Amino acid sequence: MVGLKEELLKSIWHAFTALDLDRSGKVSKEHLKVLSHNLCTVLNVPHDPVALEEHFRDDDEGPVSNHGYMPYLNKFILEKVQGNFDKVEFNRMCWTLCAKKNLSKSPLLLSDEDAFKVWVIFNFLSEDKYPLIIVPEEIEYLLKKITEAMGAGWQQEQFNHYKIALNTSREGLSAWELIDLIGSGQFSKGMDRQTVSMAINEVFNELILDVLKQGYMLKKGHKRKNWMERWFVLKPNIISYYVSEDLKDKKGDIILDGNCCVEALPDKDGKKCLFLIKCLDKTFEISASDKKKKQEWIQAIQTTVNLLRAGSPPPHKEARQKRKELRQKLLAEQEELDRQMKELQAANENKQKELETVRKQLEAAAARAAEEEKKRLQTQVELQDRFSLELEREKMVRQKMEQQVAQKSSELEQYLQRVRELEEMYKQLEEALEDEKQARQDEETVRKLQARLLEEETAKRAELEKWHLQQQQTIQMTEAEKQELENQRMMKEQALQVAMQQLKQLELERKEALEQYEEVKKKLETAANNTKSWKDKVAHHEGLIRLIEPGSKNPHLITNWGPAAFTEAELEERQRSWKGKKATSE
Repeated sequence: MVGLKEELLKSIWHAFTALDLDRSGKVSKEHLKVLSHNLCTVLNVPHDPVALEEHFRDDDEGPVSNHGYMPYLNKFILEKVQGNFDKVEFNRMCWTLCAKKNLSKSPLLLSDEDAFKVWVIFNFLSEDKYPLIIVPEEIEYLLKKITEAMGAGWQQEQFNHYKIALNTSREGLSAWELIDLIGSGQFSKGMDRQTVSMAINEVFNELILDVLKQGYMLKKGHKRKNWMERWFVLKPNIISYYVSEDLKDKKGDIILDGNCCVEALPDKDGKKCLFLIKCLDKTFEISASDKKKKQEWIQAIQTTVNLLRAGSPPPHKEARQKRKELRQKLLAEQEELDRQMKELQAANENKQKELETVRKQLEAAAARAAEEEKKRLQTQVELQDRFSLELEREKMVRQKMEQQVAQKSSELEQYLQRVRELEEMYKQLEEALEDEKQARQDEETVRKLQARLLEEETAKRAELEKWHLQQQQTIQMTEAEKQELENQRMMKEQALQVAMQQLKQLELERKEALEQYEEVKKKLETAANNTKSWKDKVAHHEGLIRLIEPGSKNPHLITNWGPAAFTEAELEERQRSWKGKKATSE
């Protein structure tokens, strides 16, 4: 009943949408009453005027619209439909209400009856959603059926072009657009109007009237046993036979069920192409016009019985259901694919956003790295410049120090040369002193003085040797030690200057002492001549001697050979000791 209700609603929808609207934009109550009354009449449903008046009472709660009409239609009309009505008559009533308003005025190859049949076929093949349309797949199916019924070849390529153009603009066609398409002759070129009408009628009989097969055959009577030509019409559960194909004089029915069977019979009694239909209560002998017709009828009847046994619907309805299920499956798969695509697109957008964020972070990091690299390079350049300046400065300092070291080394070499010369002179001085010591034996004071001078000179020589050793060690010192030695040398030079000042003072004192010892000089003239040569050398190198002699802050006595090695008190003490020894010896 659900399928029947859906088929009825499609035709009613066409009739309802064709009704005129009032000024408020709603269908008037009178039109709905007329529609309801007509529906009840053609569907054999008892009419209830009271329920109709109650449903459409004159107040704000009475919905005079399609949404308000549907509850009444379902409750009081469609739910009471039993199926004992003429489908063609029902569809013709709905067609009468909507055709005049919607049918194209342009000339078509179709008659009004053919247009009506195409409209009914549209309701059968259209989708179960409103507004009603027929999808391209069902359009192709219908056009193929009509083309086959006309005995023409199907133009698949032409339809593919039409399908592509249709898909780009809309999902499908309305009933009136389908009538215009078939009536335009676009897919039936070369066929006359009668051929197209016969093809539409054949498809209408199959799809709407459930006519599986029809044609003339001979039937054997049950009482008179004579053979009469009849027009047979095979439907899913019955075979009806008429006097002629106009279906006006019906002669009987053969009720089919799962217990029926069909068998081929051999030729007999001058009749050929015989077959037998066995039912529970009767058996029917039928003769086809030829073997091909016989085989077609046997196969069609057997297929119908098999469908009854399996409880399956007619082939065209089963095929329509399969096509719908396939489209629904494809639509579900497409919706799922669209959903997945949206999810993938959303995920892709999220990934793009994440990548964009990461890219920005990388760009920021790269910018920071570039800035840091720039700073590092700038710092490196500055450090290199600074190191270059410091290296240049150190190089100049090193060159200066090397020059100073070379100068100090040269000075040290000169100093050592002078020390060697002094040592040589010292040896010669010792020889001269030995000669002078021999000459001074007559004068004890002079001898003592000479001895003191020798002791003093010995001490100086020891000190000079000590300084000589220190100078040799100084040569092996590092640059820091050389600097310290230089400082010591400067101190010694300062001390030498002080000693030279003292020497000048001693020179004065020596001059006085020379005057006092003038007599002694005369006695020692011979010794003086012997020591004249080394005295000149000593006078020539007096500066060197002073260089290595430490000065004294106390006044010293001066001899002919320089400052004395003892003080005046010591000299007096030694003179007394010498005089005492001399007195004792006398």
